[in-house]
Amino acid sequence: MQVTEFDVLIVGGGLAGLSLACALRDTRLRLALLEQRPPVAATGWDARVYAISPANAAFLQTIGAWKHLPAERMAPIQAMVIHGDSGAELDFSAYAAGIPELGWIIESSLMAGELWESVKRQGNLTLLCPATPQSVEIDATAAVLTLTDDHRVSARLLVGADGRDSWVRAKTGLRAIQTSYGEMGLVANFACERPHRGIARQWFRHDGVLAWLPLAGNRISIVWSTPDENARAMLAMAAEELCAWVAAAGNHELGALELLTPAAVFPLRLIQVPQTVGHRVALLGDAAHGIHPLSGHGINLGYQDAKALAGLLAATPTWQDIGSERLLARYQRERREETLLIQTATHALHHLFRRDFPGIRPLRNWGMNLTNALPVLKNLLVRYAIGAF
Repeated sequence: MQVTEFDVLIVGGGLAGLSLACALRDTRLRLALLEQRPPVAATGWDARVYAISPANAAFLQTIGAWKHLPAERMAPIQAMVIHGDSGAELDFSAYAAGIPELGWIIESSLMAGELWESVKRQGNLTLLCPATPQSVEIDATAAVLTLTDDHRVSARLLVGADGRDSWVRAKTGLRAIQTSYGEMGLVANFACERPHRGIARQWFRHDGVLAWLPLAGNRISIVWSTPDENARAMLAMAAEELCAWVAAAGNHELGALELLTPAAVFPLRLIQVPQTVGHRVALLGDAAHGIHPLSGHGINLGYQDAKALAGLLAATPTWQDIGSERLLARYQRERREETLLIQTATHALHHLFRRDFPGIRPLRNWGMNLTNALPVLKNLLVRYAIGAF
């Protein structure tokens, strides 16, 4: 049976995989991107949003996507206020840090749609969609995928960008350690009675972590990370009850709320992948790591994965094997430190505020207040969050 040959085959047309393809647009590499279905535009406001750091906005600008995103649907983050569970408070301000904004809140479907349109026009890329992988064989020279329609494709490098339950990761033997938090993330969008003024708000509560993220206009998107039973109970609430519940949880800081999108939930897991590369295979995005959403760093890590891998592949001479595990280990080393730092910090924060050992509550709230009183430390945290290091 005939095999179609490529240099790089990306499995997964989510944000990370699409951004990698776009980042390799000006290379000599022959690319293919395999996806089961194209992204679908949300009806109204997308309940799934991301906080995009300035460093990743710059990456999206470099690959040509940022300028095409509709400005009227993007909300700059001017400040962030974090509340502890006993009156502690930690705040960050773009003005105080001397920067225009801390980041932007953008709907997932808007970014996915723009990146998808970009790859459809890309001269060095073949889009395999709809397509589903069935099996993979990796030998000394190539990774060969057989699709469910018996079409076979090969590549010198197979990239798994196919999400937390990655098919590529499982089929190539790259081990994932998955730890359930026993929580779900509940997401929904609301119209607000009062203006949010570009402030992102977060509460560490006895029933989880609640974030209010500013959307364009008088709107917010929420992510409430809460135990499974709480999430299911909120999901079953009538719209008016949910609005009242969310408003009260946020101390009515934005007045009355009106539900714009039905609530949805997703399970929360910590996913650690000790080896994100192998012979002729590399993982990126959620296939390579999963973190608690309280940090807001999920897709930011994925975009930086794509940037790092694209930079390595673009700089590799034509005579060098891009599927060599020795070469790909450089990508793994480059991304390991940041990924480990974010995973460790968010996991520790989650457990710090989910535990009620004697004396722990005043100690953790004292730590928040102390950090808030140290401008130098706050500035360092802001600089890291925006990617200024």
